[in-house]
Amino acid sequence: MRWAGPLVAVVDISHATWTVTTAAVGGTLDPAPVHRHLGLPAEAVLPAVRDALRDLHGPRLRAVGVAIPGTVHGHTVVEATNLRWRGVDLRGLTDLPLAVGNDASLAGVAEALRGAARDASVALHLTVEVGVGGVLIVEGRPVLGAAGAGGEFGHLPFGDPARHCPCGAWGCWDLEVDGRAMARHAGRRAPRDPRAYAERTLTAARVGDPAAARACGATAAALGRGIGALLNAVDPAVVTLGGLGADLLAVAGPALHDGVRRGAMAWRRDDLPPVLPAALGSTGPAIGAAESAMALVLTEQLLTPAPASRDR
Repeated sequence: MRWAGPLVAVVDISHATWTVTTAAVGGTLDPAPVHRHLGLPAEAVLPAVRDALRDLHGPRLRAVGVAIPGTVHGHTVVEATNLRWRGVDLRGLTDLPLAVGNDASLAGVAEALRGAARDASVALHLTVEVGVGGVLIVEGRPVLGAAGAGGEFGHLPFGDPARHCPCGAWGCWDLEVDGRAMARHAGRRAPRDPRAYAERTLTAARVGDPAAARACGATAAALGRGIGALLNAVDPAVVTLGGLGADLLAVAGPALHDGVRRGAMAWRRDDLPPVLPAALGSTGPAIGAAESAMALVLTEQLLTPAPASRDR
């Protein structure tokens, strides 16, 4: 039987859902069912993920990549604030080689390799979901810091210093750029599901609701000001926006771009880098996880075909 090449398994855990699928060289993801975890703790979610990975096992499967919305060090989720997971070791998911990364950082890797930033020498990617994360990519490589936990841009103090973030810090940018900020601008209490609230507000703004448009505009301006500050700090050639960031760009682009100009130093304003929607959309984290897992596979030793009794 002809060997068809290696596969990697891809686990994509969001604040509300999880999926397990496979990808071949090139990053194309196979279709997969979406499972809701409803904010359950890690010990309730991970056994189901592990079972799904076991169902995929076959001779072509060589590694596993995991994307998760939290701070990652090695194979450990140090803290996923919105999941309320802390100190979760993911090595029990599989016996295969394992790559674990923050979802926003992995989306940035995917954009640099296959998306809107692939021609940029230095790219900044930001994903807004519940809060904002991302990564700086230099010559195709993510800048992840000494412990692998870089890219937590949402916890820079770009917000109200009197506002306490679930991460434990005060004044985090996270609190200014998602559904929590939109609710605050609309005079409402913090929503239980900031992501769903933001989607509803963006939909209302698109059909002309003035209150929703104002809330989106104020939130987009706060996102833009933070982007302007990051331009000053890291000097990217392009900025890509994923998740709700792309939606805010579409719905309230003028407010966002005005915020960028206000946050940037004066000498930059005549030649600001483009701020673009992420080309890979919601698949970015999973594609990035697939690329990270495949990087573990593509060695001479691991590319040696294993004996196969069936194709997968």
